[in-house]
Amino acid sequence: MSDDVAAPAQFEIPEGYTQLDWRRGFGRQIGPLYRRPAERGFTMAFRVEEYHTNGMSNAHGGMLMSFADMAWGNIVSYETSSFWVTVRLNIDFLSSAHLGDWVEGASEVLSTADDLYVVRGRIWVGDRTLMTGTGVFKPLQRRDPRPGEKAYNAGASQT
Repeated sequence: MSDDVAAPAQFEIPEGYTQLDWRRGFGRQIGPLYRRPAERGFTMAFRVEEYHTNGMSNAHGGMLMSFADMAWGNIVSYETSSFWVTVRLNIDFLSSAHLGDWVEGASEVLSTADDLYVVRGRIWVGDRTLMTGTGVFKPLQRRDPRPGEKAYNAGASQT
């Protein structure tokens, strides 16, 4: 007998979203994650599966924070085609996500002073906001642009 969790139920991915091909590291552990092009950058998403939940069958706060970190920091990838790190993440939890919910998130750049990206972000399900907040992200190392990203921004550092 196995103690593995049952495979996630099949569902229809909303139009325009493609699954991110993360085969290693933390993204693989919490995925699958999805993204679609937005007016500026990308909107990221995931479906709440049983392994994302807490004891109340809601998405665990740690999962939502991890998702916010990736969804909001993704604008740095879009703008600079660089690897980046999170300097600060401030989040206000406003509502919960339930098993089976399609959770989306995106951010906008507020400032790029001192080679730091200050962003404002939102995480939502349908018309219900789950989280809002701000983040500070630092581009670290240039890499080849991925599909949909801008060419490298000379303002990003090369460490």
